[in-house]
Amino acid sequence: MSTIANAATRLTGAAAPDRSDAARRRLRVVDAPARRRRPKLFYGVVAVMGAFLIAAAQMSLSIMTTQGTYEIAALTKQQRDLTYEKQILYDDVAGLSSPQYLAANAAALGMVINEAPSYLRLSDGAILGPSEVAMGTSSVDAIGRGSVPNALITDTPLVTVPDATIDGRPVEVAETHDGVGNTPPPLTDGLPTPSTH
Repeated sequence: MSTIANAATRLTGAAAPDRSDAARRRLRVVDAPARRRRPKLFYGVVAVMGAFLIAAAQMSLSIMTTQGTYEIAALTKQQRDLTYEKQILYDDVAGLSSPQYLAANAAALGMVINEAPSYLRLSDGAILGPSEVAMGTSSVDAIGRGSVPNALITDTPLVTVPDATIDGRPVEVAETHDGVGNTPPPLTDGLPTPSTH
C-alpha cells in the first residue's frame, strides 16, 4: 500500500496526508498550562517616558519661541524709539548750529556786523581793509527779525541771554497793584454787539 501511495505522490506531486500529522493536530491533555511570557515592563516604561520627554521638549521649544518673539517685538519697539530720539537730537543739533542761532547769540553779546570788514593776514600780522571800528548797530538784526525763520530754534533760549529766544525777549505782562493781571473784565451779559439802526 505504501508503494501505491508513493507512486501516487510521485505522479500528482502532492503529499498525501499522513496519519502522524493528524495525530499531532488533535487536542491533547497537558499536565500543566504552558508558562506565559511576562511582558517586558522595562520596555513599556521606556516608551512612556520617551513620549513624555518628547511632549516636554515640544512644549519647551514652543515656550522659548514665543518668548523670543516677545523679546524681538520689545527690541524692535526700543529701536524705533531710539531712532525717533536720534532724529530729534539731530534736529536740535542742526538748529543750534544754524547761522541764525549763532548770529542771535553774537548779537546778544553785543557784536555787530561791519559793512566794510577788515582781515588780518597771519603771515605778517598786517590788517587788510579799511580797518575802521564798526559803529552803531548791526545792519542785520538777528534777534527778532531774521530774514529766514527757523522753526527748529524758535523756542530755544539763547546761550548768552537765557530769558530771550531768537524771536526776541518775551513780552512781560504788567500786573496791577492788587496782584491781578491786566485782563479784560468778564462778560456777564453775553458778547458785546454793535448797535445798528
